[in-house]
Amino acid sequence: MQNKLLKPKRWIKKTWKFLERENLIRPLLIIIILIIIISPIILLVESKYNTQGTIKSLEDGVWWTITTITTVGYGDFYPKSIPGRLIATIVMLVGISVLTIINASVASILVQKKLKEDLGMCSYNLEKHIIICEWNYRSKQIIQELRKHSKTKKVPIVLIADIERKPIDDDNLYFIKGSVDDETLHKARLEKAKTVIILGDDKLDYINRDAKVILSTLTVESINKKAYTIVELLNETHTATCKRAYADEIIVSSNLNCNLIVSAAINHGISNVVSDILNYGDGSQLYKIPVPKDEINRCFMDVFIRMKQNNQSIVIAVQQGKEGKVISNPPSDYKLKYNDYLIVIANHNQSYFSRLKV
Repeated sequence: MQNKLLKPKRWIKKTWKFLERENLIRPLLIIIILIIIISPIILLVESKYNTQGTIKSLEDGVWWTITTITTVGYGDFYPKSIPGRLIATIVMLVGISVLTIINASVASILVQKKLKEDLGMCSYNLEKHIIICEWNYRSKQIIQELRKHSKTKKVPIVLIADIERKPIDDDNLYFIKGSVDDETLHKARLEKAKTVIILGDDKLDYINRDAKVILSTLTVESINKKAYTIVELLNETHTATCKRAYADEIIVSSNLNCNLIVSAAINHGISNVVSDILNYGDGSQLYKIPVPKDEINRCFMDVFIRMKQNNQSIVIAVQQGKEGKVISNPPSDYKLKYNDYLIVIANHNQSYFSRLKV
């Protein structure tokens, strides 16, 4: 009971501080005082000088005062006597002046809020969002690709980076200026985040760049171990250290690029296949789906054939658990279990996979 009473008290206190900070208390008090004073006065004046008038009760007087101050003027109640019209003129002039002050203050608040957001000076109260650490050309591409995917099209993304302004015009992108530390991560509400992507700082050499990534990973994991952490490294020798920092997934970008170039050199055109699968646009895409109930305890080859025949998809791997070990090209006799997931290649517009993907 006491906690329930504390919530409205906190809200009132917070609202009062906000009004005080934005200099809105005085104009609001003027409006309240006008309503309290003018409502009975206009009723008395109209009752005395115009017995056939439309303002016949205190309720009518309050309604007329509010509509006149706010310059709405519905016309259902209005003074007909000369003294009543003089009062109406004064109320209208005062109302216009006070509302102009309030409108200017509200406009200023909105402009300041937008400016603070663009400059990365705000904190955000989000849940199940994605946090991206560092800004570079890869960050931009990652955000663009996430927005192409139906699952992450409107998911809130928080960007933490030491840059001047919010770099992309995206209503669901929130920018926090600074390095990856306790303060910025709390502003980004890391405690409630679902995924954290930690990218390398391109301004640093490869040793310091990976060291900064590992330090950021340790900071993230110390605050929220449940968030799925994806880390970009430049040098494969730092992978073991990053694993000790409890990163969930480590991507060595230099290895990926080199391996793709080598594969393309040996098997011409293979990079086009990889690009088609990885890009969220037209063509085929990778999906991760739970094993269909009727396929549990069946051999991989049987499931492979049925998925191709029924859904025009190719199963390329099995993951043991939602975030467990991945078995690429499993043995034909591998038996699928209840908590297994299938990694499949399928056309991007197939609704079957849009419903099942994790």
